[in-house]
Amino acid sequence: MALSFQRRCLLLLCLTVIQSGHAAVQTCMDKHQVVGVLRQMEKFLKGQEMRFTEGLRIMKSKLATLQNSVSKLPQADQSAASTTSCPSLEAPAHGTKFGSKYLVGHEVHFTCSQGHHLVGTPTRVCRDNGTWTGTSATCKDISECASNPCQNGGTCVEVVNQYKCTCPQNWSGSHCQHQTQTDVNECEVYRLDQGGKLCVHECVNVPGSYHCSCPSGYKLLPDGRSCEDVDECLSQQHNCSRGTTCINTGGGFQCVNPECPRSHGNISYVKTSPFQCERNPCPMDSRSCHVAPKTVSFHYLSLPSNLQTPATLFRMATAAAPGRTGPDSLRFGIVGGNSRGIFVMQRSDRQTGELILVQQLRGPQEINIDVDMSEYSDRTFQAKHVARVHILVSPYNF
Repeated sequence: MALSFQRRCLLLLCLTVIQSGHAAVQTCMDKHQVVGVLRQMEKFLKGQEMRFTEGLRIMKSKLATLQNSVSKLPQADQSAASTTSCPSLEAPAHGTKFGSKYLVGHEVHFTCSQGHHLVGTPTRVCRDNGTWTGTSATCKDISECASNPCQNGGTCVEVVNQYKCTCPQNWSGSHCQHQTQTDVNECEVYRLDQGGKLCVHECVNVPGSYHCSCPSGYKLLPDGRSCEDVDECLSQQHNCSRGTTCINTGGGFQCVNPECPRSHGNISYVKTSPFQCERNPCPMDSRSCHVAPKTVSFHYLSLPSNLQTPATLFRMATAAAPGRTGPDSLRFGIVGGNSRGIFVMQRSDRQTGELILVQQLRGPQEINIDVDMSEYSDRTFQAKHVARVHILVSPYNF
């Protein structure tokens, strides 16, 4: 049976052999010729299999590269991010709303006008399911007389965003704290008649007259009523030692010498100016160093007490070096010091972010807040810059 099968194979593999290119003779190959032909066919099939496998590998590699390129297109993220949005939110009565985008991940902030306090959630975030976090914000009126500010039997009367004390006989002053003298008190007469203060700071009654005074660190202006801060740094009236810098504040000054962040791991900084530090070059394989702030700058702001809000206090921006293209995207944020929700960081244009005061500050007090700016190119993180803002609030409204 096996022999018969072999013979059939030999008959099937008979080939036409061209000899010397002159004559064609039909013959049947012997066993050794058949084995040789089979080996040649086996080599041919293996070669075809290798080419096919290599072709599949190349096609898979090109497909993966194409998918990666498509996933990085801005339109892909934008279309995905914009599929879900939340209902629009309105500013509460006697309040202000910050933020006009209602897509997933966007924030909306609410603050109240002077004389009102916020009830509800001051910051709401649009969630993936199209709803806002928190509860609706409303602004409730604050009773100015709740603290019983009038002394010596005075009666507190509510007026718009403030109060007035109606004093009993023989008492005067904004809180009925002064006993009436036989001399005419021009300061109190002016306040009662005109509904305001004769002096910006303090009116001092003297027999037959009056004069205005200013607190320490301020000078009286030629109008005899207003006060102006004395710049001790500009007038060289400070005692700052060498190596420190004089910073003028309301009614005084401070001697400062900010320090760079401490070195840790592969991250270290060098001071390039009195108010800026730059990160030393990072090792190629250190990701933690690459994402650390490239620059850290220090800024000092002096503010009067009860500054009207909203007020823009600080701006961050970037500019490309000559001959180099700048980042195509910037992100701004507050990274420290805003636990009470006093500030909001928002974009004013494509290259600039603004730190905005949204709640009034009463001095004296000092506040530190850190804001950062991250640079992206082709949606890839490039560098981060941190600004440390030190705010010094005066105890006075001027």
